[in-house]
Amino acid sequence: MAEPLKNSYGPEIPRRIAAMIAEVYPAFPKTSFLRDALAGYEALELMPRGRHIAQALRSHLPQDVPAALDILLASIDAPGNDRGGPLASFLFMPHTVYVSAYALDHFEAAMRAQYVLTQRFTAEFSIRPFIEKYPGRTLAQLRTWTEDPSPHVRRLVSEGTRPRLPWAPRLRALQRDPRPALELLELLKDDPELYVRRSVANHLNDIGKDHPELLTTIAKRWLKDAGPERAWIVRHALRSALKRGETGALAVSGFGAKAEVAVRKAEITPARARIGGKVRIAFDLVNKLSRSQRVLADLRVHYRKANGKTGPKVFKLKTVELASRASLHFEKTLSLADLTTRRHYPGKHRVEVLLNGRALALGEFLLSKPGR
Repeated sequence: MAEPLKNSYGPEIPRRIAAMIAEVYPAFPKTSFLRDALAGYEALELMPRGRHIAQALRSHLPQDVPAALDILLASIDAPGNDRGGPLASFLFMPHTVYVSAYALDHFEAAMRAQYVLTQRFTAEFSIRPFIEKYPGRTLAQLRTWTEDPSPHVRRLVSEGTRPRLPWAPRLRALQRDPRPALELLELLKDDPELYVRRSVANHLNDIGKDHPELLTTIAKRWLKDAGPERAWIVRHALRSALKRGETGALAVSGFGAKAEVAVRKAEITPARARIGGKVRIAFDLVNKLSRSQRVLADLRVHYRKANGKTGPKVFKLKTVELASRASLHFEKTLSLADLTTRRHYPGKHRVEVLLNGRALALGEFLLSKPGR
């Protein structure tokens, strides 16, 4: 089992931060800071540890927030920062938490701090309270950053405005009306860095979950005269919509027509599986036409829930170019072990193959508890 991330963010982290601050601010009360920062530290997970350190910084830095930010930024290049070790960039997570928690009433100083910090860690989380409190002002600042030389700053423009950013509260206003953020994405869609373009694609993917027709419209427009880099953004942005089988996304991607194929030799083994085990799903796909055709094939399993109902989970298989009358073998083994993201429950599990978004039944397997 992998070691928890928090173990790479141990008591040495607040000690390093204290040493770096003391280099540029000799009046810093290191002993008192470390007493507060380390109190209850071991019991906390990774992100709460960052918040805990930020609270101690608030208590022991000057109470004038812009002055405290100046000290924090000056300390970044102090000798205590060796820039090495696991989770090296996470050294500055408490700094960004400090900005979002305590600098919300100091816009200019907070923007200067986030500009610097996003190039060392990321300000994608700390920028979000400012988008909510000062939407026009913050989006205007982000617009200027679309032309910044740093790819980290340009990525912040897209990543920080994502309405459904993982591990962060949703930006409800942009979730309802994504147009202000789309104006920024338009300026980044041909960014020279894949690091930035990937964020743009993920942002569009977020938008598509609430506005599927808008995503399709954007995809069509962006694909006109698109080079390979922008075409990649569109493909990546449509990935969830394709898994959901949305008609517009399938049509834009070239899978709008029904796949003229047959499914042969479908096998699901074992037919009776146990939680913690595995199940193998296999079948052959046969082209029924005398010409080649491009087919998008995915697997959908209807997992049993705790309340007895079922919910679908789609697994990507592949996009294939099937030659005239040709057949292709597909095979996938699914783990039935419980995960933090999915628990398994006894009962029948239906299995389907999705061909250009249209479902064909492959069969089912019966899942039981271990030892039964």
